[in-house]
Amino acid sequence: MSQNAFDQKKASILNEINSPQPDLSPKGSIDELCIPIMELINSHKDMVTTSSCSGRVSVFAEGTKNYNEETKVGGKGQGGRWLFVSHDSTNVIGWLDRLIHDSEVDDIIVNTNDSEDNSKFDGATRYILYKYEPFILHVKCRNFEIASKLYNTSMGCGFRESGIGSNNIVAIRINIKLDTPIGFINEGSNRLAFFVTERYIRLLDNITLTKFSDNAKKIKQLYNKIESDIIQKRDPGNAVEKKLTETKEERRQRKMKEGLERQRLLNETKSNEL
Repeated sequence: MSQNAFDQKKASILNEINSPQPDLSPKGSIDELCIPIMELINSHKDMVTTSSCSGRVSVFAEGTKNYNEETKVGGKGQGGRWLFVSHDSTNVIGWLDRLIHDSEVDDIIVNTNDSEDNSKFDGATRYILYKYEPFILHVKCRNFEIASKLYNTSMGCGFRESGIGSNNIVAIRINIKLDTPIGFINEGSNRLAFFVTERYIRLLDNITLTKFSDNAKKIKQLYNKIESDIIQKRDPGNAVEKKLTETKEERRQRKMKEGLERQRLLNETKSNEL
């Protein structure tokens, strides 16, 4: 992508980010935890963020899909639905109570027994999945050089699932995941049948809170590393960028040295003319 094309794309993305209109994500807005690191990255002329998620907890009921005349388990666009989803750790505790008291949700059974046929699981069983998905950020870079620098910085901070895709887009990912089945949909009664106890669900909730905390720490670590290794270490030959990072005293000293150097060159020129 040429320089002008990248600059145009970045300007368009930043306009969307700064727009008061909802974005295309299900949440409709940028996660608050992502804003500082996005602003940091977008301050660099050669990078722009394209999508982000600060991390979320969810409980998902699988759907069904038809494939080669067979009925198989499907995802969100195939009859699946979120029973609970949140990017905010303060909403973790108590989600099951809120779900049980939600009048729009089908009957719920917690800690099912044999009468719910929970021993007859197969490939067509639609499970209820408890998930924690960590921070992910996609960054479009002007060239492969800056993409490699961002990738290596991310890997050095423990974001080991990061990678560089087409068009120099860096996907920054980390493996702080949790994904476990906690129930199933009873096809006969259409009930949500949990085969774990409420005590076990509370255990998962506490593990998730720890993951939220670890995730936030890793984002902060990544922020600091990008700031020190990329933002503050731009091309020293670029005078404009250099001025952005120097203090008033450093600027005064630099101006004084530049003035003395100009005076020295002027004196040498006059001497040569004599």
